[in-house]
Amino acid sequence: MSDFNTIVQTVAVYLVPVLFAISLHEAAHGYAARYFGDPTASNEGRLSLNPIRHIDPFGTILLPLMLYFTIQVPFGYAKPVPVDFSRLRNPKKQMAWVAFAGPGANFAMGLGWMIAFVVLSVLPPTEMGMFFRKMAGAGVSVNAAMFVFNLIPVPPLDGGRIMTGLLPMQLARPYASIERYSLYVFGALVLLMYTGILNRVLLAAIEFVIGIFVTLVTPLTAILT
Repeated sequence: MSDFNTIVQTVAVYLVPVLFAISLHEAAHGYAARYFGDPTASNEGRLSLNPIRHIDPFGTILLPLMLYFTIQVPFGYAKPVPVDFSRLRNPKKQMAWVAFAGPGANFAMGLGWMIAFVVLSVLPPTEMGMFFRKMAGAGVSVNAAMFVFNLIPVPPLDGGRIMTGLLPMQLARPYASIERYSLYVFGALVLLMYTGILNRVLLAAIEFVIGIFVTLVTPLTAILT
């Protein structure tokens, strides 16, 4: 029963941060693509902050929970927002910006959750306040994890697309072709995390990003405490 209660509490704390971290990540790609000339996501109704439009039952819900209870890092993914890179005004250059928009949204959300955590920490302790403080802490870790994971420079992750945009054309084409093996790449990354080979590096990077959040909110912390 205690294990079941732990699962329920974990789902309650992480559900909102995970849904919005993944949904806003995808929506940011669509907004950036539209800005640079590709209205595909907009035409298909994917420029929405409604999580229901972006949820993938396995990648958005089951996978983050499985990884949390095995490696304590809740990675996940949503239904990718459709982007037609050929419709961008400068496809090779601007695809990197479209790719970075998702992790950039996670960085902004992580900072927002950190601000909420600091504010909630100075309020009178109540059961509801403690719950929302845990949720804010979850929001910080989830978004830091997504920021780091998605910047791994391997297609189909955003970092891979950023790398493709930065490489000279003769290298960019073969590098981008790795994306056809997306399922295998993602599976290999999860396996490397599960076995601990990649986990240490990712956790160190996540802690570094959270440290940046802490540094950025230092003035607010000084004012409130």
